[in-house]
Amino acid sequence: MPIARLSSRALISITGDDARPFLHTLLTQDVETLTDGELRFGALLSPPGRLLFDLFLLGQADGVLLDVATERRDALIQRLSMYKLRAKVEVAAHDRPIFAAWPDAPAGFIPDPRTPLMGGRLYGEAIPDASEADYDAHRLSVGVPDPTADAPQDKTYPIEADFDLLNGIDFHKGCFVGQETTSRMKRRGTIKNRMLPLDFDGPPPAFGAEVLKGELRAGEVLSGRDSSVMALLRIDRLDGDLTVDGRPVRLRRPAWMGEDVLPSSDA
Repeated sequence: MPIARLSSRALISITGDDARPFLHTLLTQDVETLTDGELRFGALLSPPGRLLFDLFLLGQADGVLLDVATERRDALIQRLSMYKLRAKVEVAAHDRPIFAAWPDAPAGFIPDPRTPLMGGRLYGEAIPDASEADYDAHRLSVGVPDPTADAPQDKTYPIEADFDLLNGIDFHKGCFVGQETTSRMKRRGTIKNRMLPLDFDGPPPAFGAEVLKGELRAGEVLSGRDSSVMALLRIDRLDGDLTVDGRPVRLRRPAWMGEDVLPSSDA
């Protein structure tokens, strides 16, 4: 079973008497019921409801560890420090390494809360025998977006990045930053776009390349690698033949995605 160190991810420690209620009012995930050693997936949104930071939350006896993109850790620390005001909370970088194993979660690893197909994560020491690129290839094969790579900050709604299908939003917890827009989109079914994997032959198209259904725009390419990319696609234009830069591409419905999410055509 492959194990890779995720250098692209880093930790933030949130401690203090108010650590859980502080995070609970900010994040899309329920933090107050998070138990020690439990891992959940969530995000911090902008007030209008767009993605700013994707993250995992690990329950600790003295607070919560946030697993975030390394390149965005300092910015998240700054934003959380801005929010804390008089709350009894300490926000600090934490240097414990992060590892992933797949396709299952071996002993010592915590199952990935998004889908069991993603394996598990470990916060501590392990001996890697695979690369992060190998893990990224597995993620694409499962069809799970990488919000850091696929969703430019403050441009994408979390439901477009499939957070509602990957256990990243608790719609029963009450208020969080951006909650009104997020809940309205889900409640009214006004979801026009979703991130979905596309397969093809050869090297990946450029980020932002148009996906076409005939002459109609069906979406845009996001991050990827040879033979597979993530794309943000209009769910009403998934039937029929799709192309990017004149090349045929094939939509792949992820195994974790419910049957009623996409139109019941060839998509």
